[in-house]
Amino acid sequence: MADGLDFSIIGVDSLLGKLFEVSDDVRRRGGRAALRKAGMIIVNRAKQNAARFDDPHTGRSIEDNIALRWNGREFRQNGNIAFRIGVLHGAVLQNHPDLSENAPTPHWRLLEFGTEKMQARPIMRPAMEASLNDVLHTFSTEYEKSLDRAIKRAQKRSNPS
Repeated sequence: MADGLDFSIIGVDSLLGKLFEVSDDVRRRGGRAALRKAGMIIVNRAKQNAARFDDPHTGRSIEDNIALRWNGREFRQNGNIAFRIGVLHGAVLQNHPDLSENAPTPHWRLLEFGTEKMQARPIMRPAMEASLNDVLHTFSTEYEKSLDRAIKRAQKRSNPS
């Protein structure tokens, strides 16, 4: 199981000030959209990394199976907004593997982590490490934009001129 990542973000005081002016619903909605845009940066970088290792002679494409998914369990249990980024179609390969287009790609784990006889050729980890600053910047700017829009809408409703 992967370890979680904890961040301490310093220097977004204007964003923190705006958070107190809006309701939880608006906060979550804007946060979810901003987090999705930030997560797509990692997804796109991971797809670029996976394209180097995909076999063009089969329909199995790790690149096509990389996805960003809403983590409903985390939201229900803790109220945290979270997305999962990973490779679809599980880890277990069927008895007669499908080699057609959109086929499962459980072999991505062998590439990512390596085996006893094969050196690791990571796809996901470098994507996250290389784009961390872009992700944090995108999240903070997008979230601040959504909060600004929400505050303007609330002001229009309260002051109909």
